[in-house]
Amino acid sequence: MQRPIFSLLLALMALPALADAPKIEAVTAVPSGTTWRFDVTLSHPDTGWDHYADGWRVLDMQGNELGLRVLAHPHIQEQPFTRSLSGVVIPTGTTQVQIQARCLVDGWADALFVVDLK
Repeated sequence: MQRPIFSLLLALMALPALADAPKIEAVTAVPSGTTWRFDVTLSHPDTGWDHYADGWRVLDMQGNELGLRVLAHPHIQEQPFTRSLSGVVIPTGTTQVQIQARCLVDGWADALFVVDLK
């Protein structure tokens, strides 16, 4: 009777540990001529090259991608951290955008951070 329980425990131990999704802590949006610069602060329990927050993107309110910032390495010792993206073209009349973070393992986070453009 104990053998199936032991087998189940071994199988569960083999499953990958799921980390929290990347969390956007803060966003600053600054107009620069005809484009915008976004400074995004995010946190994620990076574990190394095999599991880290690897990007974030600017979306319009309909979900269309306006800009993408790729993060090329883990930030294990730097949490939270801020990275910028310049040259983002925002369509005329747009008053809000969304920021979405991505993890190398889990993909795009469900949470969207809404930014008012001023």
